[in-house]
Amino acid sequence: MSHSKVEGYLMADYLKLQKRIAPEIFKVIERRYEILKLVERLQPIGRRSLAQELDLSERTIRKHLDFLKDKKFIDTTSAGAVITLNGGKMLRELELFIKELKGTSKLEKRLGSFLAMEVHILPKSINSTQVKEELGRFAAYILKDMISYGEVIAVTGGTTLSTLAEAMTPVSKNLNITVVPARGGLGEEVEIQSNTIAAKIAKKLGGEYYLLHTPDNLKKETISTLIKEPSIKKVLDLAKRADVLIHGIGTAQVMAKRRGMPLSEIEKLKKAGAVGEAFGYYFNQVGKIVYSTESVGLKLSDLAKIKKVVAIAEGKNKAKAILASVSKDYQDILIVDEDAAMGILELIDQENKVN
Repeated sequence: MSHSKVEGYLMADYLKLQKRIAPEIFKVIERRYEILKLVERLQPIGRRSLAQELDLSERTIRKHLDFLKDKKFIDTTSAGAVITLNGGKMLRELELFIKELKGTSKLEKRLGSFLAMEVHILPKSINSTQVKEELGRFAAYILKDMISYGEVIAVTGGTTLSTLAEAMTPVSKNLNITVVPARGGLGEEVEIQSNTIAAKIAKKLGGEYYLLHTPDNLKKETISTLIKEPSIKKVLDLAKRADVLIHGIGTAQVMAKRRGMPLSEIEKLKKAGAVGEAFGYYFNQVGKIVYSTESVGLKLSDLAKIKKVVAIAEGKNKAKAILASVSKDYQDILIVDEDAAMGILELIDQENKVN
């Protein structure tokens, strides 16, 4: 057995032993981890708000905040607690520890092995009401570690990508990146459109952005004319040679309604067994494309030319959509929460039993 395997085995063994003999230590660690997460996301935040978020007494929160302040992981202001640079670093380290403690690392390996791609799973939180925001923060840190100076980043729209952009923290050194929308808009709230998300990420990471001023649903002949326009062609060319593409995954029925698809077409989708959607392509449970929409933006065929394609999704209700829409042929990295991961693995187990 290699040194790394022995080390990994001993660490797992040690954690199990410690959890059995001193479970209160892990409860304290997990509680302080949750407090640091909330402070980072909602800063500045007061004791009362933290107590309400975590369903704890203000006295308990005060004790933990005093410890975290003493260790210089947080500062306290008149407006409430704020996280320090050291606190941010500690939070990243705690995230790895919590993954090992809860067995999330094993889930990542198992799911990654089945999908033949890199998988990152957000561990289940005590405060389970803010999963989308937590996943956005989790994905934002992974993305920041992934990108390099001068790269081109392409993004789609949607609520999950919007939370990622919101959670992204500014960098101290300009990365000189370029961020572009990967597709036109769906005509929905401006906050979750790809143009807005691209602009937010570019501003926080230090770089420039270009906008794609086109709706997503257009007639084929209109699209053929539009993509020849110099300003639109420039953005599409940048998206096609992106170093990193990050996109969401939708359930088929929800995305069809968001696109304003006629009821007759939605019925066709149901009959075709569509469960997942990405880039205007609708997939059935075995990953076969059963329907596609005309749009200005990247096609599935473009993804193979992009160095790193990252898919993000949240919730057990999206398990079927994720399993149907992701493939080693299109994506390199999948970022999900624990409920979504468990849902996917349950589907895989069910399929194995049938076969």
